[in-house]
Amino acid sequence: MTADHRTPHPPIQLQVDLGDRSYPITIGQSLLNSPELLARHVAGKRVAIVTNTVVGPLYLERVAGLLREAGMQVTTVVLPDGEEEKHWGNLMKIFDVLLAEKCDRKTTIVALGGGVIGDMAGFAAAAYMRGVPFVQVPTTLLSQVDSSVGGKTGINHPLGKNMIGAFYQPQAVIADTATLDTLPDRELSAGLAEVIKHGAIIDPAFFDWIEASIGLLMARDPVALAHAIQRSCEIKADVVRQDEREGGLRAILNFGHTFGHAIEAGMGYGEWLHGEAVGCGMVMAADLSHRLGFIDAATRERIAALVKAAGLPVTAPDLGAARWLELMEVDKKNEGGQIKFILLKPLGRSVIMPAPQDALLATIAACTARTA
Repeated sequence: MTADHRTPHPPIQLQVDLGDRSYPITIGQSLLNSPELLARHVAGKRVAIVTNTVVGPLYLERVAGLLREAGMQVTTVVLPDGEEEKHWGNLMKIFDVLLAEKCDRKTTIVALGGGVIGDMAGFAAAAYMRGVPFVQVPTTLLSQVDSSVGGKTGINHPLGKNMIGAFYQPQAVIADTATLDTLPDRELSAGLAEVIKHGAIIDPAFFDWIEASIGLLMARDPVALAHAIQRSCEIKADVVRQDEREGGLRAILNFGHTFGHAIEAGMGYGEWLHGEAVGCGMVMAADLSHRLGFIDAATRERIAALVKAAGLPVTAPDLGAARWLELMEVDKKNEGGQIKFILLKPLGRSVIMPAPQDALLATIAACTARTA
C-alpha cells in the first residue's frame, strides 16, 4: 500500500434530505478524535452512549471523554455482542439504565457500534419518553454503508428478523473509517455484501468498480473503502429520500434479504452474520432472476463470483424446502400471503414481485448445500 493512501483526506459530507428530519453523514479518518464533531449534534447536556462488549473496550472511553470535555454528563450502556443479542431483554436493559440515571427527554443517545447496536439504540431512542434524539456512530463496514443510514430501527423476534421496530431518523451519522482497522476479516466481508448490493440494484458502474477494486477493499485500502462507503451512502440516502417508510421503492434495498433473513432465522441468529446471509441471499436472488429470464447466465455468475471474492458464502444451508418457504413467509415486504422478492431486471435495475413456486424451489435446490 502506498504512503499517500494512509494520508488523512478531508472528511466527506453528505446529506439525507428528509425535510425537517434531514441530517448529515460525515465520513472520514479519525473522526472520533474530533470533540467538536460529535458535540455539535448534541443539543442538551446529557448523553447516553450505547455500545457492546467488543466495541466498548476499543472506543467507549475515547468518545465518553470527548463528550465530558465538552461539559456533558455521560451515561454508558454496554450490551453483549452479537445478532442473537438483538432482542427485547437487551432493549429493556437500555431503558433500565436510562430510567435509573434519570435521563430526561433532552438526553441524546449515541449508538457506538455496528448494526445491532445502531438498531437497538435507535429503537430505544424512538420509544424512550416517546422520542429522544440520537446520533449514529457506526464502527463496522456494514453499519457505515447501510444500517446507520435511513432511520430503520428495531429488534428481532424468534419468528422473524426486524419485525418489531420503528422508523426514526438520527440527528447525524459519523462514520470514522479508522475504526475499520480493528474490524475482524469476517465482519469486513459482511459489510462488503451491502456494498455489492447497492451496485447490483441501482448502479452498474459502481458494481463494475467493486469488481475491479475487490482486492483493494479486502486489503482495507482506506481510499477504496472511503469511496465504497460514500457511494453506498449516496445511493441509500437517495432511495430513502424518495421513500422514507418503505412504501415501495425503498424495498429494493432488501435485495438478497428475503433469502438472507430466512438463513439467519433458520440457522439461529448469530450463526451467520447478517452480511454473510445477505451475500448468499444475493446469489440466490440472482439465480431466481436468471430462471425467470431477467438476467443472463453471465450476470448470474458475475454476482456469485463477486460475492465469493468478498469472502462471503455462496452456498446456502439446507433447511429443507418447506422450512425455507415457512421462514420467507415472515417478511415485512409480503402482501396477502405472497412472498415478495427483489429481483434484477437486468443488473442495475430491480423489480419487486412474487415468484412462481416451481422456479423458487428450483433456486433453493440449486443453491443449498446437500448433506448425506
